[in-house]
Amino acid sequence: MLKKFILSTGVIVVFTLYALRLHFGDNEGNRVIAINTPTPTLIPEPTPTDSTSLTASPTAQPKGKYKDGTYTGSVADAIYGNIQVQAVITGGKITDVIFLQYPNDRGTSIAINAQADPLLKQEAIQAQSAQVSGVSGASASSAAFVQSLGDALKQAAI
Repeated sequence: MLKKFILSTGVIVVFTLYALRLHFGDNEGNRVIAINTPTPTLIPEPTPTDSTSLTASPTAQPKGKYKDGTYTGSVADAIYGNIQVQAVITGGKITDVIFLQYPNDRGTSIAINAQADPLLKQEAIQAQSAQVSGVSGASASSAAFVQSLGDALKQAAI
């Protein structure tokens, strides 16, 4: 009887430690999620070659490459659930990406998407396209995001 008690207590302790490790990550950084962002290139400003000053001439603002509105992408399989997004276009540009569906029924899926979704959204708005770098540790969610957003942006294309 004592052996069964010790064994069952040991199993509970090991399971608890395992669950905590999955929830909070470990000390080796296995839960770190990062995106590959391009390094900005600095363009030098022109300098006057003579004593006259440079005057700025008004330039037309680019209109953008999308029709204004809200466009819903297709539902894409992210292995542990589906991802579906809406693209909000204002002034011909992506101004917001709204997640309509995302994997959220398992602890691991919730943790991964809580970190990956805002990064994917930010990168799509910055890139003004669905061609974004995948988020490390969220490759299935990243691919599904690209598919759903790409579908929405096809609808919005001029």
